[in-house]
Amino acid sequence: MNPNKIVLVGMPGSGKSTLGVELAKQLGFSFYDLDTLIEQREKSGISDIFSAKGEGYFRKLESAVLKGVLLRDESFILATGGGAPCFNENMALINEHGLSVYLDVPLNQILNRLTSNQIEIRPLFAGLETGEIILKLKNMYFERQKYYEKAIIKLRGEDISTELLISEWMRILKIKS
Repeated sequence: MNPNKIVLVGMPGSGKSTLGVELAKQLGFSFYDLDTLIEQREKSGISDIFSAKGEGYFRKLESAVLKGVLLRDESFILATGGGAPCFNENMALINEHGLSVYLDVPLNQILNRLTSNQIEIRPLFAGLETGEIILKLKNMYFERQKYYEKAIIKLRGEDISTELLISEWMRILKIKS
């Protein structure tokens, strides 16, 4: 486990990218968004990859890009897609090469964050009504929880801050040294 490779995991809309950018600024680390790296590699959007090649193809690609980032020789913050830790032993890979942080945000807060604009860019929610989105989010949460809970650091609640994450990170650094 490398504590200078911080990997944020959690549900879609849990704030991984938003918190990750801020955390990277404060620590002077690089910031990467796994979905953005996938889009750059494929020269296509996530929704387009899903619709053209299917979720199976996407998950294999996601694992390959994740592994490539984790093997980089630099300090960074990585925001994963919500499903990334749940496929192809990715959570074990994350914990082997980085410091995983689970952002456990209440579902009602996630729903508030997932505005209609955001829903459109998320392939797993495309074309769903609000009731269907709520049901899908609940199902995803319960299915993915067992993977997210394998994270080394677990932050829970509506007000997860960079300060809270940095204090937990520093605690891990002290334990490791």
